[in-house]
Amino acid sequence: MDKFFKITERGSSVKTEIIAGLTTFFAMAYIIVVNPNQIAFVSGSKIWNAVYIASILAAIIGTLLYAFYAKLPFAQACGMGLNSFFGVTFILPNLLNPQAAIDGYRAGLVIILISGLIFLILSLTGAREALAKAMPECIKKSIPAGIGLFIAFIGFQNVGIITNNDYTLVQFVGLNINSVKWIDVAPAVIALLGFMIIVVLTKLNVKGAMLISIFATSVIYYLTTWQLPSLDMQNLSQSFKDFGEIGITAVFDPESWKNAFSPEFTGGIFSAIMLVVTFCIVDMFDTVGTLYGAASEANMLDENGDPINIDKAMTCDSVATVAGAVCGTSTCTTFVECASGVAAGGRTGLTSLVTSVCFAICLFLAPFASIIPAAATAPALIYVGVLMLKNFSKVDMTDLRSAVPAFLTLIMMPLTYSIANGIGIGAISYVLITLFTGNYKKKDIAVTIIALLFLCKFIFGTI
Repeated sequence: MDKFFKITERGSSVKTEIIAGLTTFFAMAYIIVVNPNQIAFVSGSKIWNAVYIASILAAIIGTLLYAFYAKLPFAQACGMGLNSFFGVTFILPNLLNPQAAIDGYRAGLVIILISGLIFLILSLTGAREALAKAMPECIKKSIPAGIGLFIAFIGFQNVGIITNNDYTLVQFVGLNINSVKWIDVAPAVIALLGFMIIVVLTKLNVKGAMLISIFATSVIYYLTTWQLPSLDMQNLSQSFKDFGEIGITAVFDPESWKNAFSPEFTGGIFSAIMLVVTFCIVDMFDTVGTLYGAASEANMLDENGDPINIDKAMTCDSVATVAGAVCGTSTCTTFVECASGVAAGGRTGLTSLVTSVCFAICLFLAPFASIIPAAATAPALIYVGVLMLKNFSKVDMTDLRSAVPAFLTLIMMPLTYSIANGIGIGAISYVLITLFTGNYKKKDIAVTIIALLFLCKFIFGTI
């Protein structure tokens, strides 16, 4: 095992890898339930049940690829944002007609399959890797920090530390004891406590600080809110049945391919092509961003500042998207939450193997994933944000040609709720500044292509 995964070579241990794998799983386990909610809207429907099983299978397949092929401590699952776009585009317009909703769902899976196959071709030919490596140094260095802010923002939102405000868009949770109930603010307060537990234990050099915090905070949450975790197993058999009937069979049905290019479900051939392009662009740069961020945190960058085994990582991502489409779910991508496992010490594919085993357990013991509350996993995400922000210090802020694209990449990730948007806006600004200051060179052609792709996405796409 040590020789296969290169555990000792990468300065890790089996115990550390197992802890890291568990940390990654608990940080991203929410996707098992959230993904079908985002896609199907109606819990317990045929589509919801099919996507539920497909989500777990896609995570297992994608993460196992990282474990045994790329041998990296990363994990994959259905991408947030892309899943919402999938549901709103293909299912929501037909929600009042169950059969039409199923037809729209199956047509959408064909679009995902096509985008995944395009990914696979680009990955095998090295085109995706070339585009990733062509990004300017200032953007490469700001990506991890931007992802750190994004992850922390997700953590703050998941437990209500940051809430909606009609005037300022966001605000800090209200804690006034005269106007709020404990049960409403408990997740926020307990998450802040869990964050401090991680910080203190880490400062004291306690191994497995994040995992200890996750379990300790879970206990505190249930004790202080007088709640018990739900373990309803009744609908599991129906989920497998619906998965077999409408999920895994969809992309092999000629009717699904016909609907994928019909005006009724996608708006016609041109709209279908633009949908494929949109899914491709967002997934490509979400993955690129996550890889650079997590690899930087793990000190797994080569001499050029690029992630090691980036070609294999790209292939893992594209194969997972194809597998996800075949199973019956939206685009799979490298999950940003895997940075929590990296921060816990994960350095090899064994971390990914442990994470995938946890997902496999959930396939037959589904409620297991919901036992850990958001109040216990949010602290890990916030702490990872702290760790990853240090990468921004490597950016040359004395040169505006470097500082402005880096800043825009950093700030636009959390503000637009998209890693891809941050990279795109950063790339566009870099090209414009370089072009109009007379510094444009042949090597900037690749980043110009990236900028043009994002311009098309912003103008013609919807996410």
